[in-house]
Amino acid sequence: MNGKSDDLENIKILKASINEVELLHKIGKQTFYETFAGGNTAENMSEYLQDKFSIEKLTNELNTQNSEFYIAVFEDQTIGYLKVNFQEAQTELKDANSLEIERIYVLKEFHGQKVGQLLYQKAIQIAKSKRLKYVWLGVWDQNPRAISFYKKNGFIEFDKHVFRLGNENQTDLMKRLEIVG
Repeated sequence: MNGKSDDLENIKILKASINEVELLHKIGKQTFYETFAGGNTAENMSEYLQDKFSIEKLTNELNTQNSEFYIAVFEDQTIGYLKVNFQEAQTELKDANSLEIERIYVLKEFHGQKVGQLLYQKAIQIAKSKRLKYVWLGVWDQNPRAISFYKKNGFIEFDKHVFRLGNENQTDLMKRLEIVG
């Protein structure tokens, strides 16, 4: 992408199926590593990536009722993805009136190109189509880029929780956005 806004029109957001498990495995590991390796030990990153992004785990996630994955595709390349959860599939709140954004990840080379915004807008569109009251998520308190992104989009912190990465406890800020209309 060359930074032109016209390029955004060429990004497709597609619902992923079990057929994309290998693709999600690859992009999930790559984007998580690019985002968090700088703030974590190599051992913790390796353990987390092997456990949370295994083919088996992703297959289970893709087959979980009330969880959905979407991929961002530009010129036949997957450049990011979104995972949302509803009802009992949510990691914590499990509120039937909410949607959880569990993951929005974009390849580092596409940061600043509005790909994350397109994936975010897809999540909001889904929440509105299901007439849900709010969207919530957890974001690592050491990820200023993501914190700024969610603040810009109107999310407000309402709690914190512990996120375990390898042998380290980390803090996620719980954020919420009320859905209007």
